[in-house]
This record gives sequence, C-alpha cells and structure tokens, in this order.
Amino acid sequence: MPGNPALTEATYYILLSLHRPCHGYGIMQQTEELSGGRVRLAAGTLYGALNSLCDKGWIVLEAADGDSRRKEYRLTDKGREILVREVKRLKELARNGEMILGEEL
Repeated sequence: MPGNPALTEATYYILLSLHRPCHGYGIMQQTEELSGGRVRLAAGTLYGALNSLCDKGWIVLEAADGDSRRKEYRLTDKGREILVREVKRLKELARNGEMILGEEL
C-alpha cells in the first residue's frame, strides 16, 4: 500500500463515524465513543478537519432533509477507499506486532 499516508487518529475516527451521514455534534460523540474516550474533538478542531476532508474529496456536506440549518456530512467513495486502505494498514501493523511480540501481548 505505498503512497497511502497514515491517517491521524482523529481523521480515522471522523471518517469511521461517517459510515452513515451525520452532523457535526454526532461526529464528535461517535468519535469519542469509538475511541473509548481517547479522541475528544473540540468544535474548532472538528470543523477544521471536516473542511480539509471536504477539500480532499473524502467527504461532502449536504443539507439535512427538511432543515436548511442542519448540515450532514457524508463519506464519498474516495473517502471510503481511503478508510478501507487505512484499516488494512492497521491490520498489517497489528499482525507484525503480534508476530514479533507473540506471547508478550
């Protein structure tokens, strides 16, 4: 998987949170829950990351049905591909660690 830079933990969990369309506050909640409380995103950090992910074409912003004020973000096909590659990369890291450390784990 050369050429695929590692995602930050925050980016990984944001993308993972968007397996279904979600609004900003929901992304913050899911990220914290999925990471076991390790990743807590402040609003400014989250929206900066969301803007960056939109610029990369990994997610898109959509108006939620019936409410023009509430915005939802959705994972794009490109974003899903990036997320799948990252999961494969993380699995490889874990396999290599288990192979070397074996019983220590």
